Amino acid sequence: MQFLQRKRATLLAVAIGTFMGALDSSVVNLVLPNIGSYFHTTLSLVEWTIIAYLLVISSLLLAYGRLGDMYGHKQIYLLGFIIFTIGSLVCGLAKTIALLIIFRAFQAVGAGMLMAMGPAIVTDTVAPRDRGRALSVTAVAVACALTIGPVIGGFLTTAFGWQSIFFINIPIGIGGFLLAQRTIPRNDERTVQPFDPIGAVIIFAALISILLPLSLVEELGWTNFWILLFIGIGLGLMVGFGFWERHIDYPLFDIRLFRNKLFAMSNISALLNYMAQNTIILLIPFYLQRLRGLPPNQAGLLYLPMPLATMMVAPISGTLSDRMDSRYISSAGMAIMAVGMGMLSYLKANSSDVFMMAGLIVVGFGIGLFQTPNNSAIMGAVPRDKTGVASGMLATMRNIGIVLGVAVSGA
Repeated sequence: MQFLQRKRATLLAVAIGTFMGALDSSVVNLVLPNIGSYFHTTLSLVEWTIIAYLLVISSLLLAYGRLGDMYGHKQIYLLGFIIFTIGSLVCGLAKTIALLIIFRAFQAVGAGMLMAMGPAIVTDTVAPRDRGRALSVTAVAVACALTIGPVIGGFLTTAFGWQSIFFINIPIGIGGFLLAQRTIPRNDERTVQPFDPIGAVIIFAALISILLPLSLVEELGWTNFWILLFIGIGLGLMVGFGFWERHIDYPLFDIRLFRNKLFAMSNISALLNYMAQNTIILLIPFYLQRLRGLPPNQAGLLYLPMPLATMMVAPISGTLSDRMDSRYISSAGMAIMAVGMGMLSYLKANSSDVFMMAGLIVVGFGIGLFQTPNNSAIMGAVPRDKTGVASGMLATMRNIGIVLGVAVSGA
């Protein structure tokens, strides 16, 4: 009984870390105009608080995964709580927009550690037969953050100012750290191997070179010389990273993992899923507020069916994936999501709320059906000593998909 309670507490600690990262991302989007007014600056400059956060997270996830496999997932996860909480404090205290952007990048270092280690800790904690159901906590945590994020953000900003959306992370971060310290088991059987700093620098530069222009493509356009140049440089660095990793004894990421068809296809599917999902997250509020002229609070309520459907379905799909081939479940989820997106593509200015919400429910159902089995397939396709790297790769695919969703939405 005590072991079962400890396992549940560990999953709760992972859910808190995942919730914090997702909540912070969704809430900051909401208060960009408030931050711009406070610092008397342009919205394009304020948007760098999001761009810097996303770039730093995405570019370091693989390195965090490798460090977790080397020194223990718990240690990296706890460090993530510390950095994220301190980062939240200094973000709230920032006196200039430049400092806020720098502090957001610092905060992202901790957020990346939390994101990269969560699935690995879950995989370490539970038996393979329960992995799918346990991994559903991450999907539920993200959906929960998306559900209540706009509500919390709107209330805090109205009552206490935009700084409060960062200060609220402090008690949550402290509580999450204490719970994780107490409940997550420490694995002392890991063999410390040399870290690959050259590989870490190459992949960092490659992802920055690709993701930065993708973040700016809406403003500059796909045909801009600098956009194409940096994407080309990034792709060249990716090729160089693969070559380097194949020829050293202790690589940052074992390229041979992609020889496993299940691992490779599941990661590609995750990227496409998050790309499609983020396209909806960006375009639906634009449709509701710009085309239909609804206020933000009403638009937020109409958007709720999608994350709520995901929250309801994710635990069920996780349990199913423990009992049958996860590929069939995740494929069905992608198909259902495509149907929902097809419904949403017919939205017009005079479309009924019922039709739009029905489309969002179908999309949310598909997301919940896809994500947990797909994540379980990725984590189950690698040896236990590489779960950190697998978790980091999954998080990297998620963030690349998010950036691609932004680029496609603005095209």
